[in-house]
Amino acid sequence: MSKRKLDSCHKVMDFRNLAEKRLPAPMFHYIDGAAEDEWTYRQNTSAFDQYELVPRFLVDVENIDTSVTVLGQKLEWPFFCSPTGFHRLFHPDGEGGAARAASRAGTMFCLSTISTTTIEEVAKASKGPKVFQIYVLKDRGLSQEYIQRCKESNYDALCLTVDVPSNGRRERDLMTGMTVPPRLTLKSYLDIARHFDWTFKYLTHKTPSMVNIEHRLPQGTSDVSVMDFMNSQFDRTVTWKDAAWMIEQWDKPFAIKGILSVEDAKKAVEVGASAVMVSNHGGRQMDSSPAPIEVIADIVDAVGDKLEVILDGGIRRGTHILKALSLGARACMGGRAYLYGLAAGGEEGAYRSLGLLRDEVQNNMILLGCTDVNKITADHFRKV
Repeated sequence: MSKRKLDSCHKVMDFRNLAEKRLPAPMFHYIDGAAEDEWTYRQNTSAFDQYELVPRFLVDVENIDTSVTVLGQKLEWPFFCSPTGFHRLFHPDGEGGAARAASRAGTMFCLSTISTTTIEEVAKASKGPKVFQIYVLKDRGLSQEYIQRCKESNYDALCLTVDVPSNGRRERDLMTGMTVPPRLTLKSYLDIARHFDWTFKYLTHKTPSMVNIEHRLPQGTSDVSVMDFMNSQFDRTVTWKDAAWMIEQWDKPFAIKGILSVEDAKKAVEVGASAVMVSNHGGRQMDSSPAPIEVIADIVDAVGDKLEVILDGGIRRGTHILKALSLGARACMGGRAYLYGLAAGGEEGAYRSLGLLRDEVQNNMILLGCTDVNKITADHFRKV
């Protein structure tokens, strides 16, 4: 993607439009789609419209401070990158490019277990703060291996995703054939052939694969078998005891991602978590679950003095971040907000997408009449 086209983007959703043009339909809809009727996916963003920001004027806003400390890391602004899989399927820059973009934008990157770049390669690609997203797998030895590798690669935190006892029914993927294993339709193959830029890059770079997993299968195993193996590792018997076990294995900040209820947030405190990420997996798991912005205030009231509460999901604007902070969030995170940019233009696209979001936070802080993001409170918002 040319620099001119990237520079023509002025908001996150402009990068979505570019990504849709550049990617074949199966890959774009894998990023953009969600579960069933996608009501939760839409609600994650539209629910922010329930809240208004109330500015204060005649305030000296010559200097503002947007920095926050999250999971032990000081970030230049209160947003960081959620874990998302298969980056190199969308652009050859992959997770390494996304991690560098995050670091350049003054924030933190979270690497997915199902990444197409290894834990060690991402650690070398960026000196910025990094989190590894992990599951309690049926093979507990594999989970322990990931923890050890993260220790050796000096990751700053772990993030346990708990909302995948089963994959959500993502009907866009069923239609295009982006399933496990893949069953691409004739229409999908024809669409891939029409996207020459993506196809050329795909054919001239190493085929994307689940590099953190494939060593567990016999040499020469197909990518489809690796995907089947990973899908088989999601354990429906996982309980809070397993989360506590994993926290004991790790000696740095530890977040639990996928919390939507006060009750589960309290259990996260009991097992010793450092943070909860209030999330519905971007609407990709259970449709009709609440948007994070709708439940975060109750969770903050219940446990906000005991651990960090982070909002994950639906962020498309800097004002969304400020609204979440006014309801008590320590920071926000999101996947599509930077993944659209990565898909459109690699590292530079992800960097520009994050940069636009950061600029919106800074400008709206000035307009809000608040000089420090850590001092945004309920006085700055009004429910419609």
